[in-house]
Amino acid sequence: MTTTLPDRGTPMALGNSLIAQDWEALTFKVHRSAYREPAVFARERDRIWNHSWLYLGHETEIPEPGDFKTRTLGGRPLIFVRDSAGTVQVYLNACPHRGTILCRETEGRTKLFQCFYHAWTFRNSGELASLPDGSAYPPGSDFVDSLALRRVPRLGIHEGFVFISFDPGVPELLDHLGAAADYISMTASIGPQGMTTLPGVQKYSVRGNWKLAVENAMDGYHFAPTHNTFVGYLRETGFAVTDEDQYAYDLGDGHGLLILTGHNGRIGMIWEPRFGEPERERTEAKRAEMSARLGAARAARVADASRILYVFPNLLLFDLEALTIRQLEPVDAGVTDVRAWQFVESGEPDSVRALRLKTMASFVGPGGLATPDDIEAYEAVQRGVQATAGLDGGLDWSDMSRGMADEAAGRQGRSIDEGAMRSFWRHWSRVVGEVPGVPGGGGTEGGQV
Repeated sequence: MTTTLPDRGTPMALGNSLIAQDWEALTFKVHRSAYREPAVFARERDRIWNHSWLYLGHETEIPEPGDFKTRTLGGRPLIFVRDSAGTVQVYLNACPHRGTILCRETEGRTKLFQCFYHAWTFRNSGELASLPDGSAYPPGSDFVDSLALRRVPRLGIHEGFVFISFDPGVPELLDHLGAAADYISMTASIGPQGMTTLPGVQKYSVRGNWKLAVENAMDGYHFAPTHNTFVGYLRETGFAVTDEDQYAYDLGDGHGLLILTGHNGRIGMIWEPRFGEPERERTEAKRAEMSARLGAARAARVADASRILYVFPNLLLFDLEALTIRQLEPVDAGVTDVRAWQFVESGEPDSVRALRLKTMASFVGPGGLATPDDIEAYEAVQRGVQATAGLDGGLDWSDMSRGMADEAAGRQGRSIDEGAMRSFWRHWSRVVGEVPGVPGGGGTEGGQV
């Protein structure tokens, strides 16, 4: 894999004075108002969430015609449905009549959506099916056609991962995903019969800014100190934990990747003692199957290392001991909703499925040995950045300079450095631009500290 060369322009070249990048001093800092200020959040909602591809869900969540889910993205209520013809559709969850929330259930199966307010009824393919006292409305099909459900302007699917955009002018989905697309494909190729999400969703709210969740995922530096209980547990089971030979990659356009070889085993691909002896034999057979199906080189790329993939702005794919899809939904500057789904091989034995779920719950699940640590960490950051608000003298900045000398020299960044976080912030700064009236972000000279 090639490494994206760093942007060696002046701090102002990044388009946002909330970022202070100095290649001579080898420092990179982010002004803490980026995490706190409602004006920054409003700017993000406009510049990012209204004009980017957003991860909505996986098509296996709605496997049968008529299956639907409702969820919110970018603050907009949506209906995610497979229509009666089997086509994935996404509608704005608002009745075209007067804007009432149309579907008030979180999930189900239906051919028709009926508004409780005036009983206007729509097919799951979007067309108006009936409205009471239709004779009181203008005659002709043009008027009726204008009353169809409002589809999101753009919908794209890659390997079953469904993305939408509220901006009809966004680039094609594969252009947006860029190098991240192949890592999604690698994960989707693990199962010989395909992959599927399991029923149910883990949903929780974090009292922290959404960008802290991104930073945490792209930050291998925190693993050993923050998750020392889990590290100790692995060592006691006989698995050697190391930060060596683990790297971070800038995939472009804000996307990031950590390649991790020494933090954990992988069910069916890298055995470790806590998985048990029967799983050791199955892992050998599974690796042979993958090599025969994918080719030895491709199978090794898929299986030999764990990965954490971030797709800007709201998708995290944790391809670790088990597989978790995680979606970020910012609520306000200090609150983020998180949804997570378990991604498994279709048709795998029940014993393997049980092991996979047990292993997931022990680490990346909301009650595991990692996720509560992570949540406390970025909630603590959100509380802590209030301490320096409004103080002069360069105190109200967070440092992300670790590994910048290697980056400047063109050397591959390590997972325990902060290069993946810097690449995220560089892209964020260009998309968001200046935020007038925000302390530290009102267009001061170059954003220098």
